[in-house]
Amino acid sequence: MLTALNLPEYEFRMDSNEAGITIWDDFRKKHIVCTPEEWVRQNFLRYLVEEKGFPKGLIALEKLIKVNKKNKRFDALVHDSAGEPMLLIEFKAPDVEITEKTFHQIAAYNSQLQVKYLIMSNGIQHFACQVDENGIQFFEEIPEFADLNA
Repeated sequence: MLTALNLPEYEFRMDSNEAGITIWDDFRKKHIVCTPEEWVRQNFLRYLVEEKGFPKGLIALEKLIKVNKKNKRFDALVHDSAGEPMLLIEFKAPDVEITEKTFHQIAAYNSQLQVKYLIMSNGIQHFACQVDENGIQFFEEIPEFADLNA
């Protein structure tokens, strides 16, 4: 049973195989095992595209980066219209609380990527902020792509 999220409800192409329940990932163009974190990722990305105007083609998923000489994978990275990284997203399963530890994780990834905006979501709680030389400023809601890409 998939957890109800604090997001609009969307239809997904679901299937099952020996690995379990899968969900069609429209970004990676393949079925992915539908773990609780993947359920959040698919719903949240759909929300960004359909409700907040984020162009699907500017979103990259699970790419390798080096953080403190270790290989890590970010969950999602959004580029601006010029193709420059601008927004990093960290997803957690619905039963994983978004804590300071989550913020430290995304901040470590951002030490390599140097984006201006961060989002953390477990599908229930969503946090978005701007990071610059003046510190961290949290948004009251998830911003529209057009507002971040100005």
